Amino acid sequence: MANREHLKNILGSLMNLNTKFAFVFCLVAATLTLGQAAAQQLLPGEREATVTAIPGVIAAGAKWQLIWAAFETADGIVGSPDGGVLFAQEQTDSIRKLDVNDREFIYMTDTHGAGSVSLDAQGRLFAVQRTCTDPGKPFSASCRELTMVGILAPERKVLANSFQNGKPLGRLNDLIADGKGGAYFTVGGAYYVNPAGVVTTVADENIRSNGIMLSPDSRTLYVTNNTAVLAFDVRPDGSTTNRRDFGTLDGDDGGDGMAIDAAGRLYVTANKGIHVLSPEGRHLGLIPTPRRPITIAFSGPDKKTLYVPGMGAVGPDGKAWTTPEGVRNTAMTIYKISMLAEGFKGRPK
Repeated sequence: MANREHLKNILGSLMNLNTKFAFVFCLVAATLTLGQAAAQQLLPGEREATVTAIPGVIAAGAKWQLIWAAFETADGIVGSPDGGVLFAQEQTDSIRKLDVNDREFIYMTDTHGAGSVSLDAQGRLFAVQRTCTDPGKPFSASCRELTMVGILAPERKVLANSFQNGKPLGRLNDLIADGKGGAYFTVGGAYYVNPAGVVTTVADENIRSNGIMLSPDSRTLYVTNNTAVLAFDVRPDGSTTNRRDFGTLDGDDGGDGMAIDAAGRLYVTANKGIHVLSPEGRHLGLIPTPRRPITIAFSGPDKKTLYVPGMGAVGPDGKAWTTPEGVRNTAMTIYKISMLAEGFKGRPK
C-alpha cells in the first residue's frame, strides 16, 4: 500500500523520536521489508480495497497509501491549518501530529487520556478526556479521576465532568466543536456542553451513538446510530430539535467517525469502509478501506486528501500484530488517499 521510498521517509522521521517508540520503528521497518517485494500486495491484516468511482468524490482506482502505524491508537483525527493532521493517543497520554509530509511529532502531552480531538476555526483545541478509564490499563477499575470534555489550547479549561444531575460523564467517545466555545459529544447518547459548561441532552433514547459531526453551515448535527445516521436541527443557542433519520449505511454497521466536504456530503466510517452520503442523506457509494476505519478527516495543502486511521497493524515479525488473550489490542495504521472532493475549509473538520 505504500512505496519503498515513502516508507523510508517514515523510518527517517521515527528515528528522530524518543527511543520509547522503538517498537513502532520495528513495525514500520517490517512493513518496508514486505514492501520491497511488491509494494501493492496486501500486508498481513489488510483486505482488498479496490476503489470504484463516485462522481465528484473519488476517481476509480485511487490508491490508499500507508503513512503511519503503531501499537497505540490514533483516534479522533482532525486536519490542522498547515495541511497536517492531529490525533489523540490515549495510551501515551498525548496528541500526535503528522505534518504535510507525514512526519510524526508529539504535539501535546499530559492530555488526561484524550481520546478524540476537535479544532474550531478560532484555533481552540477541544478533547474528550478519558483520564484513567482505558480498559486495557490494570488500574482502570479503581480510576477516581472523572472523565471530562475540555479545551486543551490555547489555554486549558474543563468544560464539564458531569451531567446536570451530578452523574459522571463516563467513558466518552467523540466530539465536534461548535465554533462558539462549546461542543457536541457522544457517550451512549449525544449531548451538548455550552461555553459555560452546562450539559444538555441531544438524544439519549433509542440511539447507539459514536461519531458526531456538524454540517458546513453548522445548522445540522449528525450522529451515528450503528447502521444509520441521525440528523438534528441546531438552534442559535446550541440546543437541538427535529430528530430524524438522515441516511443509512447500505446494510453496513458500526457507524463511527465522520467528516464533511465542501459540497456538504457526509463521510461515515463503518466496518466495510467509508460511506458517502449526499446532503439529502442519499447513499452515494462506499470507499473500501484496507482496515476497519474508525475516524476520518480531510487535510493536505488543498484539503483534497482523506486521512483514515484503521484498526490493526503489522508487527516487527512481519505478521499481523496480536496481543495475548485478555490484553486489549490497540494497534492502528493510518492511510491517506487522494480525492476529487475538497474538504470543507470553513473549519478544520
